[in-house]
This record gives sequence, structure tokens and C-alpha cells, in this order.
Amino acid sequence: MSDATPPSSAPIAFVGGGNMARSLIGGLIARGADPARIRVAEPVPALRDALARDFGVPVFERGEDAVEGAQVWLLAVKPQVMREVCGSLATQARAQAPLAISIAAGITAGQLDRWLGGGAAVVRAMPNTPALLGAGITGLYANDAARPRFDQAAELLSAVGPTVRIDDEAQMDAVTAVSGSGPAYVFLLAEAMQQAGEAQGLDSDAARALVVQTLLGAATMLRDSEESAATLRARVTSPGGTTQAAMETFEAGGLRELVARAIAAATERGRQLSAANE
Repeated sequence: MSDATPPSSAPIAFVGGGNMARSLIGGLIARGADPARIRVAEPVPALRDALARDFGVPVFERGEDAVEGAQVWLLAVKPQVMREVCGSLATQARAQAPLAISIAAGITAGQLDRWLGGGAAVVRAMPNTPALLGAGITGLYANDAARPRFDQAAELLSAVGPTVRIDDEAQMDAVTAVSGSGPAYVFLLAEAMQQAGEAQGLDSDAARALVVQTLLGAATMLRDSEESAATLRARVTSPGGTTQAAMETFEAGGLRELVARAIAAATERGRQLSAANE
């Protein structure tokens, strides 16, 4: 098969129609993709009907029907059923030689290749939940067979936010720990900041509004500024001021070390999950 990007008329098959698949489908259509070329397999009738109603895409109960004729497959099923699903598609994978993109955490490219019958072009993708709002980021790793087609995968996943190319698959566990799990860290910080504000006398609505907009504004500054996080932090921290008092408390409490341990723990858990799927 050619390594060139497939024509716009070539179908894309989604195997699994859950929240992340819905966000990708919605992003693709918002960017001008023809709904008729997006084929979706989803075994749950209510979800399948909702996909057809909301996006106008062809839907199927079985993955084997959805992938027929598709050059790109987006595997969006739960990790615990991925082996079974890939096994059911292995004959077609060998015949069609698709680009297979998996968004399942803890499933390696080698496992996907074996389960799809060998010789498969596989890309592992780790999006995060802000993708549901089109504000995600996705780490992408391509095996040797998929590297000439990496841009196809990046283009598809960019429908829900920017992508980062990862050349060493072992680093995908760190991607999961930093960005895949990362939104939960921010939510925990927001929760703690709101509770602390309320403890200082703010009502809950005011505390929430202040925290949410502060996090959004700070993230926007990080994204749009060429300055590092350390430089931006120092700029806000006037000597002897209120911010310095807070920063000294964070440092004394070991915030940096705690974050490092948390991300290391999440990374190790990702490795354990990958090993458990062997």
C-alpha cells in the first residue's frame, strides 16, 4: 500500500463509539470531514443511535463491518477488550494493511501488532480528557511500519488539540502520567484552592470563579508566552509580598518533590498495566 495520505473520500473507521471517539468525530466534522466517510462500530444500541443522530455518520454493530474498505482504523475500545477486538479484525488487517491508531492506555504497539496478525502499522495515541472540548493534547508513538504514515495519525488526532511525537515507546508511560492523568492534578489543585479560599471567608461561588479564571488565565499565559514557567512565576513573585509568602510555604512543604513522586508513581503504574496485558 502507498504511504501517501489517503484521499479525502477514503473512509475512516472508528471501532468503539465512546466519549473520546465522539470528540474526535465531532472535531473531524467541524474541520470539514464528510460524515459519510466516518464509519463507526459501537455495540451499544443507544450509543450507536446517538452517533448516527448527532453526527450523521454510518454506524455498525460489528467492527468487521465498520473497517471494511477503511485505510485508517481508530481503535477506541477499553484496554481489557482490545485483544479480543483486534483478534476479530486480524484477517481484515492483513488484507487491508490499514494504519491502526489505538487510544487504549497500557496497550503496547507490539501487542497490537501481534493481535492484528503481524506486520501492522500501529500508532499508540494518548489523548487526555480536555479533548472532549477540543482542548486536549495527544502523545503519539508510531512503530516502524507506521512511521511513514505518522502524519496521517497526527492530522486525525489534531482534531481535538495539538500532538506531540514520541520516538521511544517507553516514554508513553510518562506521557500518560503527565498529560493523560494531568487534568486530575489540576482539578485537585483547583479543589484545594477553592476550599482554602472559602476557609478565608470567600463564599463558594466567588472562590470557584476566582480559581477557575486564575487557572485558565495562567494556562493561557504559559501557552502564549515564550517565557518559561519559572520566569513567569518569578515575575509574579515580588520580594516580601503575598505571593512570596505562599511560594515559601509550597517549597517548605516539598511541593516539587511531591509532584515528582506522584508522576513517577503514575508512570510506574502505566508500566505495570502494560505488563499485565501480556
